[in-house]
Amino acid sequence: MSEDVPELTAELLVDSAKPRSPVISPDGVWVAYVVALPGRGPHPARSLWVAAADGASSPRELAGITACEGVPRWAPDSASLFFRSEGQLHRVGLDGSQCETLTAWRGGIVDHWPLADGGTVAVIAADEPSERDERREAEGDDAIVWGAGAVPVRLRLLHLGTRELCVIAALGDRHIIDVVQRPDGGSLAVISWSCPEFDPGTFTAELHVVDPATGAFLDLGQVELGACSPIWWRARDAWRVAYLAMTPPGLVGGLAVFDVAVPEPGAAAGKREHRNLTAGMDVCPAELVQVGNGMPLALFADGLDTAIYRLDPEVPCFRRVSTRDGRVDSLTADGSGEAVAALASTAYEPGEVHCGPPGGRLVRLSDTRPDLRRIRWGSQERLAYKAGDGLDLDGLLILPPGTRRQDGPFPLITLVHGGPYDRYCDDLNTTWFAPQWLATAGYAVFLPNPRGGQGHGHAFAAAVAGRVGLEEWTDILTGIDLLIADGVADPDRLGIDGWSHGGFMAAWAVGQTDRFKAALMGAGISDWGMQAATGEEGVLESGLGGSIGWEGPGPHVHDRLSPVSFASKVSTPVLILHGEEDTNVPLGQATFFHRALCRFGVEHEFVVYPREGHLIMERNHRIDVLRRTRAWFGRWLGDPAPGSDCV
Repeated sequence: MSEDVPELTAELLVDSAKPRSPVISPDGVWVAYVVALPGRGPHPARSLWVAAADGASSPRELAGITACEGVPRWAPDSASLFFRSEGQLHRVGLDGSQCETLTAWRGGIVDHWPLADGGTVAVIAADEPSERDERREAEGDDAIVWGAGAVPVRLRLLHLGTRELCVIAALGDRHIIDVVQRPDGGSLAVISWSCPEFDPGTFTAELHVVDPATGAFLDLGQVELGACSPIWWRARDAWRVAYLAMTPPGLVGGLAVFDVAVPEPGAAAGKREHRNLTAGMDVCPAELVQVGNGMPLALFADGLDTAIYRLDPEVPCFRRVSTRDGRVDSLTADGSGEAVAALASTAYEPGEVHCGPPGGRLVRLSDTRPDLRRIRWGSQERLAYKAGDGLDLDGLLILPPGTRRQDGPFPLITLVHGGPYDRYCDDLNTTWFAPQWLATAGYAVFLPNPRGGQGHGHAFAAAVAGRVGLEEWTDILTGIDLLIADGVADPDRLGIDGWSHGGFMAAWAVGQTDRFKAALMGAGISDWGMQAATGEEGVLESGLGGSIGWEGPGPHVHDRLSPVSFASKVSTPVLILHGEEDTNVPLGQATFFHRALCRFGVEHEFVVYPREGHLIMERNHRIDVLRRTRAWFGRWLGDPAPGSDCV
């Protein structure tokens, strides 16, 4: 490799700083963001940076802040930033001076929103532990009673003058999920659950309006599953609250934007209509952004790209403002809506903070990973093809650096995304399971977007309800067969890889066919009934697997859709990777599949990462995942190219 072009190593991928959570100031002059670096433990170091929104000066780090948690937020006058660190709320001046700790709340601050009056911050925080709680913890008297042990986080107001935290009593014991203030400094829109557990919490979500000055309370009724990101907008002389949530009536589907009218004080109680503002669209809303003096903006997943839309209040509906190649996320807008900041990445450019008008060019502000710009990446190609039933599909093909299709056939690794409500964008994926890591080792990598994913409307996303592993699996096979027919993929050297739902698909694949010479199941589901019973999303998982098990003695729908049911048919070597403390897809899923493969004598390795949850966070573990992945496919698919460092 040329001395001018750095080698892509596991350390370079893992140790690269990553920008997070850009927030543009209300006056549109500054953009704050967090830069994260992985550490030896589960929590990366997170520094706080500020950049001029017009790019006229270099970004600067605010000194002494290395543990910024979550999203920083601007004061209404754009002169200071509020941020959380070690569970407490802090404020720092724009120049990095006068950093002060605002709370010493033993319950911990979960999130915060500075209010328009400049002297109050809305926070959500759990109650402080009582003397009895502390005594029980010290004595180990800590039996967990379901429904009684989980502590809800409550909405409180922090008065900056007195540093006093006052709970908003009208919300009672409800668990607060999200808060936003009306742009004119009026009431708060609040989404809450009946309890902290995801199931049944998300099934009991409600929308409220609370006056922070008087405590006056208004209930706007139950909201749809997964409700989040409330925002205000004004329709003529009336305020409305919009929010993101899953499209009803099922447990599986695409996100939609809903809204509801906020009645005037003293209006008669009654059922409020929550209308779907994105019904019938063939794109999927992903983020909803309040604008102080204008109509809300939204990010929409649009196939392999991302679009910015603005709400047209007259219809009302969302109208496209611009389309950006690749991935855009973490969108924020200034008070006028004339400038936005976001993270953006294209096929060969890593995700960085960008800023500009929503309908114009976004200028890159941050440059946290300059070394990655010098890497000789594999060429990334957009794919468009039809499923067996005629459904339009898309995906990506990455070829080894310096090669063309004509240089094939290549050993092909199919990397299935998670979710299934997720997608591959035409961006540079530099995660700890990075497809370019495999491509730069000499493999062709296929990134399919089968049905069930995001970016093609609700019906596309809902197509896998009770049918995971069926048509979505043939969508993937159709893409592989096309690449074989085109001479790109070597039919005798196929591998399949995936994490989370992608891990399920890898485990499913090897029970359906012996075409793959190797597979990797990362944090994957092997039994859908057990997943609905023990996974943190609970009954929602039955929407994918089709049943739970308590419906009767069976056989159940999920038995026919669970990889472990087909373990006796597996002959492909499987690498199983899983975090020990994963609550999303519990470790038992991997253990079940491992024991089944042992029973039938299938070649496999089972690796458990201590202290890790559903995402692998620790530096050494991420490096291990990258190296172990290459070594596994190198062992079973063979050296992909002369001189490759894969094995």
